Amino acid sequence: MEALSASNPTSSPRVESARPRMEHKVKSWPSFFEATRAGVKTHDVRRVAERDYQVGDTLRLQEFDPEKQQYTGRELCVRITYITSANLPCALSEACLHPDYCILSITKC
Repeated sequence: MEALSASNPTSSPRVESARPRMEHKVKSWPSFFEATRAGVKTHDVRRVAERDYQVGDTLRLQEFDPEKQQYTGRELCVRITYITSANLPCALSEACLHPDYCILSITKC
């Protein structure tokens, strides 16, 4: 087993990138936003093609009310700690994860 980077304990050679870290501004519906804010939701499912998500990037979750079709003004910053996708699979990815989507493991900034 390969050792983790001393400078970034959550990094792994298979998920590190040479590009600078980015912030992605993304919509978050109220129930998901609140669960993430409370610390009980520690993942986010996103489309792969929409953005170049990388471990170490941040998501600026912007609460969006789908009924009113408007942002509420609340925001939350989370950091991507791991990515599961067709390119970075787990044992079940091929059977249960559509190749257009990824699962981002996240932690509050």
